[in-house]
Amino acid sequence: QVQLVESGGGLVQAGGSLRLSCAASGTIVSSNVMGWYRQAPGKQRELVATITSGGNTNYADSGKGRFTISRDGDKNTVDLQMNSLKPEDTAVYYCYANILSRILGRTRTSEYWGQGTQVTVSS
Repeated sequence: QVQLVESGGGLVQAGGSLRLSCAASGTIVSSNVMGWYRQAPGKQRELVATITSGGNTNYADSGKGRFTISRDGDKNTVDLQMNSLKPEDTAVYYCYANILSRILGRTRTSEYWGQGTQVTVSS
């Protein structure tokens, strides 16, 4: 199976920076789209940023100019550099990956989620 493990969340003051990292492990053939979503208390989970295997990126308007997503295809990792953080960025951040994996000799594409990492931005 495939697992996503996140790291890098924490508490930071407004205007500060954090870097989130996510590593996918398991019987991975290839990782397609990888990215980050977030969910604030009382709100639905929303897109933060995604990146394709070809390096094409997509950002939510809220993070444009402040967040940068990157990935290492060989290591199946995806990072999110967050600068100029605002209190409204406070949320649980989830790593996402669309991965082609091999199970019992057969391949299949599935979506996977990490367990989430808390990001808190104080004013």
